[in-house]
Amino acid sequence: MANEWGPLQGLIGEWESATEGLDTAYSHSRSKVLGSLYREKCSMKPFGPVDNGRQILYGLDYKSAMWRCDEENPFHTEVGNWLWDGATSEVMKGFVIPRGVTVLTGGVADATATEFTLLATKGDAEYNIGENKYLASNASNLSCQVTITLGDGSWTYDQVTMLQMIEFDEPFIHTDHNTLSRVV
Repeated sequence: MANEWGPLQGLIGEWESATEGLDTAYSHSRSKVLGSLYREKCSMKPFGPVDNGRQILYGLDYKSAMWRCDEENPFHTEVGNWLWDGATSEVMKGFVIPRGVTVLTGGVADATATEFTLLATKGDAEYNIGENKYLASNASNLSCQVTITLGDGSWTYDQVTMLQMIEFDEPFIHTDHNTLSRVV
């Protein structure tokens, strides 16, 4: 019998990284694009089943925080859910960033997949990005794509966020990459 959490099974637990994450973003204080190393802590707790009419979902509640080098306060946090719909092989990640952004990414993966990609596009009918007025005018999130690769006691993500920023004529590519190791 297949695991109820499908490919999300490998994400259950408590995770940390050393200062090996790389955030490539525009720095407003320096007026240039910088690559910043960061460390991260992430917690993924299983729940389910969630009966939604004929749909049955299993998921993970998650919280994640990232710190640059020795900073005391995180520069980025997320809270949300990862979801698995075994009937449609759909993987979803819904999360909120406390800058006024909500995102629902999604994709299709085999239940035993060790790599899968999720995508959200602003205005998409299914996997969408919502943002506040300030961001819509100054740094609008056009798309978010993340590829997850599961390892033995670790997992890696590569994320590309396309932004329409007032500082650039063309969309800006913001990237994040990290490998987290299981601590519990």
